[in-house]
Amino acid sequence: MTLKIFAAVASLSILFSCSEPYRATDQSLGVTVPETTRLTFNAQYPTASNVVWSQYDQVLVPIDWELAGWAPMDASDYVVQFDMDGQKYYSWYDSDGYWVGTAYALRDHSSLPLAVTSTLNTEVPGYTIKSVNREFHKDKMAYEIELENENGKAKFLIDDQGNILKKKVKTEEK
Repeated sequence: MTLKIFAAVASLSILFSCSEPYRATDQSLGVTVPETTRLTFNAQYPTASNVVWSQYDQVLVPIDWELAGWAPMDASDYVVQFDMDGQKYYSWYDSDGYWVGTAYALRDHSSLPLAVTSTLNTEVPGYTIKSVNREFHKDKMAYEIELENENGKAKFLIDDQGNILKKKVKTEEK
């Protein structure tokens, strides 16, 4: 952990001391990523910039892995952070170089498909959206939506047609 913090601080120091704008094309945080994994990533995301590779760490995953239903991963697998289309993306690859999934935070909640919004209004009226991640897995795309109100919290995984794939609802007792 100390090594990760040191590497991050050193990277930031170099970043801010350079006179040129920072545009990394491929970095790793003390990780050797197999060539097949890099090639798979480059073919999938040829316009990615600021690419940073690291080992998978379940503590640092920005999505609810259980809700997403993706295959289990461990420390021999990889995560790559990158920028594309003005968004910060995360993509996961297993130790054999196979793509597991990709996600990014959807900041503009008003851009959710009407079918998704309609499902939420029906299922959890009165809840406020706290965060939305757009997730890609195999041939499917879905929205992981975290909501809350004064009575509790909810998480939904909904496809773009408004179908609920999974949900978790936790109400608070008063």
